[in-house]
Amino acid sequence: MKKPDYINNIETWKHDFTFNREIRVRFCETDMFGHMNNTVPFLYFEEARTAFFQHIGFMEIWKKSDSETMPVVADLQCDFVQQVFFGEVLRVKTKIEHTGRSSVDLHYVGINEKEEICFTGRGALVQVSKRTGKSVPWTEEQLEKLKPYQSKKSE
Repeated sequence: MKKPDYINNIETWKHDFTFNREIRVRFCETDMFGHMNNTVPFLYFEEARTAFFQHIGFMEIWKKSDSETMPVVADLQCDFVQQVFFGEVLRVKTKIEHTGRSSVDLHYVGINEKEEICFTGRGALVQVSKRTGKSVPWTEEQLEKLKPYQSKKSE
């Protein structure tokens, strides 16, 4: 596997995840050969990211009508390692690689039932003001909730 530039040590990196979501590849996500479409990992990243933020209680806050903030995906990338087919069960894992003033750099990995990496990814999510669209710093309470999911930054 050619190592993406956002991964220092693939073995350490893949064991440093703290949250995962199981997903079965649906027929509608494949082409006529039963091969998963190349846009689908981005949907899986969204599902894992949403479940992660629900797990730590951020989605409930952001969804409130009186909430001042919301999450915005600033960038997203995926690197394909091996083919995935209809019916396979994947664990899409999520971790925080870096926490900024108002952002998090999330890393993702899709692992099949044989414990093989199928795809990797990363993306920045920024908390912004619903009114102005400008970034809003994390509160101390939010930073405390993010901390347990922070990467160990092993080399």
